Amino acid sequence: MVRTEPTGGDEAALAAPPPAVLRAGGRRLMRAAARRTRALLGVLALCTLLRVLATLATPVMLARAVDAVHTGRPLGPALTGLALVLAVAALADAGEDLAGSYCGSHVTAWLRHRLIRRVLELGVPGRRRFPTGDVLARLTESASGPAAFPVQLMAVAANLATTVGAVVALALIDWTLALAFAVGVPPAVVALRVFVARAGEPFADYQRHQAEVATRLLDAHQGIRTIRAGGTAAREAARILRPLPALREAGRRTWAVQGRVSWRLSLLAPLLQILVVGVAGLRLATGDVTPGQLVAAASYTAMAVGAAALFDTFVALLNCEVGAGRVQEVLDTDPAVPPPRSPVPLPDGPGRLTMRDVTVRIGDRTVLDRLDLTIPAGAGVAVVGASGTGKSVLVSMIGRLIDPHEGRVELDGVPVTAVAPPELRRAVAYAFERPAPLGATVHDLIAYARPEATRADVRRAARTAAADEFVRALPDGYDTPLDRAPLSGGELQRLGLARAALADARVLVLDDATSSLDTATELKVTRALQRLLARRTSLVVARRPATAARADLVAWLDGGRIRALAPHAELWPDPEYRAVFATVPGPGA
Repeated sequence: MVRTEPTGGDEAALAAPPPAVLRAGGRRLMRAAARRTRALLGVLALCTLLRVLATLATPVMLARAVDAVHTGRPLGPALTGLALVLAVAALADAGEDLAGSYCGSHVTAWLRHRLIRRVLELGVPGRRRFPTGDVLARLTESASGPAAFPVQLMAVAANLATTVGAVVALALIDWTLALAFAVGVPPAVVALRVFVARAGEPFADYQRHQAEVATRLLDAHQGIRTIRAGGTAAREAARILRPLPALREAGRRTWAVQGRVSWRLSLLAPLLQILVVGVAGLRLATGDVTPGQLVAAASYTAMAVGAAALFDTFVALLNCEVGAGRVQEVLDTDPAVPPPRSPVPLPDGPGRLTMRDVTVRIGDRTVLDRLDLTIPAGAGVAVVGASGTGKSVLVSMIGRLIDPHEGRVELDGVPVTAVAPPELRRAVAYAFERPAPLGATVHDLIAYARPEATRADVRRAARTAAADEFVRALPDGYDTPLDRAPLSGGELQRLGLARAALADARVLVLDDATSSLDTATELKVTRALQRLLARRTSLVVARRPATAARADLVAWLDGGRIRALAPHAELWPDPEYRAVFATVPGPGA
């Protein structure tokens, strides 16, 4: 990981998409998920269909049983048919639960895999566009929410089918019953449309504010030592929880919209039921329906008004839609460092670097301004500059951790933007101030970019970085799990240097990669690296005069440009150059 993550800048300024766009993206992603799980959806649809048919057949069988008792006919066939229908309904319901669970887990896994891949593809600039806490919220809550959509979708279909079937059955019993029910359909449809139109924004705001709280919490967790040392826990807790009023307001608006629609539907359902059963009672008095048909009409009316439960299903579907939309927002984001369409192979060059008219902006600030720099092949260059002058930004462009807004960076005469990423990774190796402890063991950490490396290769790289001795002293040596390896900051830096040494690249970039080492250890590591650096181009972000003095050339960054490219000894008499090393490094250097 880079000491201070540089980015292309404008990504952070992108605003959250409007709710309509978010929901449209969610629908698109859920359709894609449905296509991937079509087999499980087919099983789920079959189980749902069987349950609906069995549910619609139950009042018919019940009516036959009632009429058999009323007329004195044999009761056995009616009870057998009723038992069979109830058994089919129970089995279909169990099948729905099982198929729905499998379908939901497949959708969640697919969304999370796609989201993780995309976040990694977005690279360093993506961290400004989507902070860590926001990504975590999307990965957990937003990606898991759509898992319910297959079941909810089938629930809508089942509810509508049951309602339509129940209304048809009412019409078959007596047309006046279906007409009585039809009176309540328009108000219910209008209420649902109003809810869907108004609830999207507060639902999206609620999830966004949740992600904001998670982001602040993760930031605080990373700085827990500073918070503890400063005694600022209470103040930090207040900062983390600052979005709570906005979160509460979004929740209040959500409940307000739900409440306005819910009470209308809750009132409409029983009124419809009373109306239809009342009409059925009148028709029974005139002899137009039988007692069994009256029982069936009451059952079918209860099924038909069950469509009011669609409101809760619409709430769940809207949540799924918004969650899927938040995932799709990341998937729709174009990488700031896109792969070349037609990759150009790198020649077997010695590692000559050229930067022409390079400009990089971070937000509204121009960090590098039409910078020109040529580094001879095989030269060791120290990049020097005051805090905030863009040293890490400059070296990040060589391996395309970021791309400039304008200008071009060339390696051995080929623009790095035209080189296939795997080939560029083999040509340019990085060691950072805080190397990410990736992998399961110490061996894995060093061999992270070259998993095929043998133990002998790994040990050779560790010796180059003066790390072999302390690694072998660990409980299990190179096989020590990273979570059980008590590594200091300096030891972790040496492992990062070993990882870079193992890459055997033509260009080696040390982005403040020895800052955690004491002077004696840095000298020891530098001597060990001399043989490695002697046959390749190297750039070292230097904050100590001694580090700059050991380089062949010093690239002095000032005002977004290279003020000088010369040996340290020639620059040292300049008081402004000496003042660079007197400044205290800070974030963004």
